[in-house]
Amino acid sequence: MTKYKSLSERREEQEDNAIERPASPSLNTLWERRIARRSLLKGAAGLGLMAGAGTGLTGLAGCDQKPDAPNFTFNFPEIAHGVDTTHHVATDHSADVLIRWGDALKPGLPAFDPHALDAQSQLGRFGYNNDYIGFVPLPYGSGASNHGLLCVNHEYTNDELMFPGLPSGDDNVAAALSEAQVKTCMAAHGNSIVEVQRDGKGNWSVVTDSPFNRRISTLETPIRLSGPAAGHPRLATSADPEARTVTGTLNNCAGGITPWGTYLTCEENINYYFDGEANSASEAENYQRMGIPAEHPYPWHRYVPRFDIGQEPNEPNRFGWVVEIDPLDPAQMPVKRTALGRFKHEGCENTPTNDGRLALYMGDDQRFEYAYKFVTADKFDTKNREANRTLLDHGTLYVARFEEDGSGRWLPLIHGQNGLDATNGFLSQADVLIEARRASDILGATPLDRTEDVQPNPLTRKVYFSLTNNSRRTKANLNGPDPRPANIWGQIMELTPGLDDHGSDHFTWDLLVLCGNPKNPATGASWNKNITENGWFACPDNLAADAKGRLWVATDQGEDWARTTGTADGIWGLETQGPGRGTGHMLFRVPVGAEMCGPCFTPDGTTFFVAVQHPASDGTEEFSGFERKSTFEDPATRWPDFKPDMPPRPSVLAIRRKDGGAVGG
Repeated sequence: MTKYKSLSERREEQEDNAIERPASPSLNTLWERRIARRSLLKGAAGLGLMAGAGTGLTGLAGCDQKPDAPNFTFNFPEIAHGVDTTHHVATDHSADVLIRWGDALKPGLPAFDPHALDAQSQLGRFGYNNDYIGFVPLPYGSGASNHGLLCVNHEYTNDELMFPGLPSGDDNVAAALSEAQVKTCMAAHGNSIVEVQRDGKGNWSVVTDSPFNRRISTLETPIRLSGPAAGHPRLATSADPEARTVTGTLNNCAGGITPWGTYLTCEENINYYFDGEANSASEAENYQRMGIPAEHPYPWHRYVPRFDIGQEPNEPNRFGWVVEIDPLDPAQMPVKRTALGRFKHEGCENTPTNDGRLALYMGDDQRFEYAYKFVTADKFDTKNREANRTLLDHGTLYVARFEEDGSGRWLPLIHGQNGLDATNGFLSQADVLIEARRASDILGATPLDRTEDVQPNPLTRKVYFSLTNNSRRTKANLNGPDPRPANIWGQIMELTPGLDDHGSDHFTWDLLVLCGNPKNPATGASWNKNITENGWFACPDNLAADAKGRLWVATDQGEDWARTTGTADGIWGLETQGPGRGTGHMLFRVPVGAEMCGPCFTPDGTTFFVAVQHPASDGTEEFSGFERKSTFEDPATRWPDFKPDMPPRPSVLAIRRKDGGAVGG
């Protein structure tokens, strides 16, 4: 039998298998400049110093610098690095579980019973593996911080922790799943819209009888296609020959909330869900570029023919998009906005341009992939929501190229320009968007170390990208934003738009921090010299900015946590300005095997919603005293219920300061 691999192991393995492709002349030129520049730096004492000299990291600490008097704006007692079976938060804050996988979203449902899971029941319950969280105040436009809608992604399922009685060890869990279990997993994917409110004591609860509460699932939710690729033959299937409506969304990772209160959710690792023998030679390069079929896919294709590429060769082209959902109007069908391009979308946060249009920043989360931006053709109107219904169908998609001198350009992905034409297999703008990765190769975009979440900072007007890690980068293909080979720790990149306008096609860039342990010279880490013992982290992922312009960073080390830091993932506040720039402060830590996701503030900053994903999953073989893979019957932790009849359950928590003030101080 094939050895079963957890979703996290599959994800890391397939991200390591970066797509091989020839470097364009533009990239070769960039690397030649880098090599020439490095020859001038041969005398630099260590990688951390070289990175500082070349990228503006001067003033950040290498491994041998000692802290001076701190210059911190955060005001809370840091928690310590570590790993155990529960979560931890700074002692002057509280962290309360608000909603868990399986909790009812409608009245009348029985209590959650993990031994009696079925698809129909799951469609009325909070989904699995909560990732991105967005908050839309109620009523719309009020700016309220005590009442609103949570918009939550459900990225994937850990089948071995969901269902009792599955084989363990080297047995193939996927092969053991029944049709009913597969469809339950499909029902647990997608999104949840949940009305929540805070009482007079500051405690949050779910409004279970809310007309807003609903699930968007892979199993049954119809989603409209719009934009240049809608109606294109490459998106047509036997069930949808007009290429206008897709059933469901999947592998929803990060996202964003628009100024008019809609929810953008991003389809990321879509390749996990497709298998079969390809019979479409015309899509072969497209399949390869997206990693389809996956090496260890979910077994959905056995029971749902649309996930078999031999039967439905165009179905993969219907995923990998940004989906817009109106949480305030359940009657509105969700829409896949094809103008924003198809790739492994991680985030889609937005900010206004100087002339009132909207710029949306996005990352493609795979090793050696790219950073993107979309700028609408028209202005948005926050006072007239209907006027924005088609705003995201018209505009320009750009991909980023970074130069060694700290400058950069947004290159437009427009059919007929710069080689994006029939000579390279692009017959229309739809083809450019369906194969945005290949189009970006041709333009000479800069391959990055897994561009995960992205966060514009409304106070400073800078934009932050999490470059999570890239263990396959070598000394031969370093570049400015990615200066370390075998980079298992990641970095955070800071972009400043040209002319202080997010509509500009120019920018400058810097590295805010190079992550890893500053006391270990092998990491080449760079932090502010005032970094504390618990203030450093690795593998930055989801980001949030607060009203003071500070960054909040959630980490995702995956199976490698014992190697990258030896500590569980968590949330760190990160200074972005002033003397404290580049110092981290640890606020929250997840239980063993979990990933930290979804940081999201209420408008007044007094509640910080966070998502704890797949507790008891990642790297439990390294957890001292447990040292084996978790199963439903034998998990490394039963967080958050800690009941013998309950498995670990992904959950959303509400963090508050005990004195009622702004989270983090």
